[in-house]
Amino acid sequence: MAYNFAPNFSGMKTPLSRLRVIGNLEGISYLLLLGIAMPLKYLAGMPMAVKVTGSIHGFLFVSFMVALAHVWKTEKWSFKKLANAFILSFVPFGTFYLDKQIRQEEGLIVEKA
Repeated sequence: MAYNFAPNFSGMKTPLSRLRVIGNLEGISYLLLLGIAMPLKYLAGMPMAVKVTGSIHGFLFVSFMVALAHVWKTEKWSFKKLANAFILSFVPFGTFYLDKQIRQEEGLIVEKA
């Protein structure tokens, strides 16, 4: 019996779902860069940690910006909404908050009263 290790990737069919997935991956890479790689570089003298993690994060950040531009165009987001997403991409945990906002707007989660 085969196990599906990536059940959520089948849902990457829309620009918005791709933005959410890439945003979460970018957020994780940012936290790894700030929380693990940077301390390893400056406290343990291991600069390779930042080179590897930084390269991965850089690729994911650029991918997030491309996905954000695609969503802005296809979903007709306002400039304010675009700017909000852009700013949140620089804040630790910001892309996770953006994901929550998007899921609420799409009706994927319901706020408890």
